[in-house]
Amino acid sequence: MRKRRELMAFSLSFLDIMSCGFGAVVLLFLIIKHNVSNETPAPPASPEQMSEVTRLDKQIQGARKNLAELKNSLKDVQKQRVTAEGLARQIQDKIEHAAGKLKAESAKSQTADIEKLKQDLKAKQQALNRLKAKTKNTGQQIRSFTGEGNRQYLSGLKLGGKHILVLLDASASMLDDTIVNVIRRRNMSDEVKRSSHKWQRAIKIVDWLSAQFPPDSQFQIYVFNTSAKPVLKGTADQWQDVSQQGLVDKAIEELKQRIPQGGTSLENAFIAASSLNPLPDNIYLVTDGLPTQGRQPPNATTVTGRQRMEFFSDALKRLPPHVPVNTILVPMEGDPMAPSAFWQLAQLTRGSFLTPTDDWP
Repeated sequence: MRKRRELMAFSLSFLDIMSCGFGAVVLLFLIIKHNVSNETPAPPASPEQMSEVTRLDKQIQGARKNLAELKNSLKDVQKQRVTAEGLARQIQDKIEHAAGKLKAESAKSQTADIEKLKQDLKAKQQALNRLKAKTKNTGQQIRSFTGEGNRQYLSGLKLGGKHILVLLDASASMLDDTIVNVIRRRNMSDEVKRSSHKWQRAIKIVDWLSAQFPPDSQFQIYVFNTSAKPVLKGTADQWQDVSQQGLVDKAIEELKQRIPQGGTSLENAFIAASSLNPLPDNIYLVTDGLPTQGRQPPNATTVTGRQRMEFFSDALKRLPPHVPVNTILVPMEGDPMAPSAFWQLAQLTRGSFLTPTDDWP
């Protein structure tokens, strides 16, 4: 027979004790609150507080809405500001441009006004000078000219005019009446040339003519040989007032310093007359014969009488229209066709022609 196994009381008791202990621990853990907060719970809110909270929430929402609108408005204002600044710069640029243009126009206008005032002043001064000359001379000559003795000649010259031009031949032939003496004097000193009797006589003729200028007229004196130039430097193509104090005397003094030389171009003299504005209404031509060249010097060293007539005909084509030409001829030997040619010029232009005696004026 098999032997029965013995029960161990100690082992069962120990397991029971351990199970009970574990169960007690679990029960204790469940009973005790292990997540207790130290904070004191807030008392429940009153209806008034809830109403205030609701009102504040609404104000906050409205403020946020207003803030969003203000931000949008600020963006629009910033855009408008940028646009306005751009327009302001454009307007400022236009203002500055207009101001500069106005300043320039103002300066230009002031300059024009000043020039106009100067011109008016000059015109009034000229009128005053003419009036003084009229008052002083009471219709008499503006200058005195004293010839030899007390003789008066009936010259037949048509004196007067508002714009008077004197053309004086200053070529080498004005040194003497004969070809031989012209050649001799041409090689002498300038002082001898100036003191030539024929040249001094020509200057006296111009001096006498200038004494006949009306006080309220304007004048110009040109000397011509191969070219034509005014006696007063810097006055080319410009009329001078007879009434201007000492101006005619100055022109005569300048004329006395000239020296006859070169050939004779009547064509260039008439071209100079045509360049004056207004055109002269009276021309006094003081010469000793027909021209020896045209506008340009001839190729040959000698000129025939026929060629001189051709040069004279070419010169007439340059003459201003409807202007009387009054010729004072101091004849040169070897030029027999000159008196006839200049007499025809006087008839053609309704001027006059004079071949004075040796002691005139």
